[in-house]
Amino acid sequence: MRDADVMVLRPAPMNRMESVYLPEVFKGFGTTLKHVFTTFSGKSLRTMQYPEQRREDMPVEQGGMEKKNFRGVHRLNRDERGRVKCVACMMCPTICPARCIHIEAAESPWDDREKYPAKFEIDELRCIYCGMCEEACPVDAIELTTEYDFVGRSRQEMIFDKEKLLKVYDVTITKKPM
Repeated sequence: MRDADVMVLRPAPMNRMESVYLPEVFKGFGTTLKHVFTTFSGKSLRTMQYPEQRREDMPVEQGGMEKKNFRGVHRLNRDERGRVKCVACMMCPTICPARCIHIEAAESPWDDREKYPAKFEIDELRCIYCGMCEEACPVDAIELTTEYDFVGRSRQEMIFDKEKLLKVYDVTITKKPM
């Protein structure tokens, strides 16, 4: 690499007030004290008293409108005949940034589609719950629910297969979506 290709950047020099740092330190103390007093006065909206207060009971306001945008555990939706809605198009594992979705496609036994997932797994511990799989699905087969308090005693229990994802659908279908 030539010396002419290297660009040396020098930061602008600080004035006397900036080099002392005291105004910024006092601003930081002010912010900390404001949070302390709002917490002790009971006006703080940042702390949730779990399990008495559930996350789905707390609406998120944006721009004066109430918006509910929480993403919890995945579910595989069923069609009107009770079959898995997924057509194994491989859009969700392709777009998943965490690479936590694994699908093995097979030829469909039904006449209305070419493929279906013979194997469908989501590693819930690896997932970042971004919702991209839900957005990419052309048939709305995968969906993120409002359930977030699920546990497993081993890593293997947290890998949700097709049957477990369909059970989540059966449990959450009666709950209103967020």
